[in-house]
Amino acid sequence: MARRSLPFLKDLLSRSSPSRITTRSVTYMHRPGDGTPRPVTLIPGDGIGPMVTGAVEQVMEAMHAPVYFEKFEVHGNMKAVPQEVLESIRKNQVCLKGGLITPMGGGVSSLNVQLRKELDLYASLVNCFNLPGLTMRHNNVDIVVIRENTEGEYSGLEHEVIPGVVESLKVITKFCSERIAKYAFEYAYLNNRKTVTAVHKANIMKLADGLFLESCREVATNYPGIKYNEIIVDNCCMQLVSKPEQFDVMVTPNLYGNLIANTAAGIAGGTGVMPGGNVGAEHAVFEQGASAGNVGSEKVLEQKIANPVALLLSSAMMLRHLQFPAFADRLETAVARVILEGKYRTKDLGGSSTTQEVVDAVIDALD
Repeated sequence: MARRSLPFLKDLLSRSSPSRITTRSVTYMHRPGDGTPRPVTLIPGDGIGPMVTGAVEQVMEAMHAPVYFEKFEVHGNMKAVPQEVLESIRKNQVCLKGGLITPMGGGVSSLNVQLRKELDLYASLVNCFNLPGLTMRHNNVDIVVIRENTEGEYSGLEHEVIPGVVESLKVITKFCSERIAKYAFEYAYLNNRKTVTAVHKANIMKLADGLFLESCREVATNYPGIKYNEIIVDNCCMQLVSKPEQFDVMVTPNLYGNLIANTAAGIAGGTGVMPGGNVGAEHAVFEQGASAGNVGSEKVLEQKIANPVALLLSSAMMLRHLQFPAFADRLETAVARVILEGKYRTKDLGGSSTTQEVVDAVIDALD
């Protein structure tokens, strides 16, 4: 695979006119039976979730993509993810979801976090990159943030010691640190990436983040062809906003990865265009890459102007995960054409189009 993780980007950057965009040729010898339609669990979610997942359904139907959806109503104010939803994901092994709102405080746990823990989706991957046609302060940004997804500050181990004093535990284990490091280096190896940078605060949290770093260093020795760097999280944030193009693959503990992925997304083009997903040994859940719990505002919902691009690109990641690379390429290329042409964009990208107008444009741009 080319240096760019999304195959259409290199082709787009070499062309100045949307009408001249062509997809690269794909030589792919499938295995017998690979064309059988695959079931995918679909969770529309809250707020704008049904709008953007509906956009994906329309585009998949227009492409005649070999997937079909098993749809479930799940909302963030539920106490737990319904058992039938978990059973569907375990059966299908793949899920596409919209945002699920997380109530602030009150002891209500996040269903987003519940899903990751129940299915052991230990790796979160967010690709933050410049899309041709979007004018940003920084160019040549193509960062993949790989975040440990099951422990750290998200362990949920909190209690009130005495009235007015709350203790929240950050848990770091060698097992989880090693497997996220292995995933990051394996990703870099398989995608022709050159550098993996571990983000930490081991100068202060010497045991917890020290263990994370120790694990990353051990794994790095197995990949001599990939450069390994380390950076303290506060310096990382400063470097991100001043020179983001220096970063390639970043591997982080849980909380840092959330902050860094959202920062990198804002730098590269906004959360509305960044794809992502969560993966474990057996299951994968694809969703908007950055601010995955975002369910939009009432205004966006009423005016029907939610940006569907992030989830469309996440669904292309899903198609590639399902070994349907040609369909993924078609979808990515169509989205890129629409963005580059600039006629149909939602408000967050400086346009005035509705969600449906963007979806119709993407469908018209399909090869």
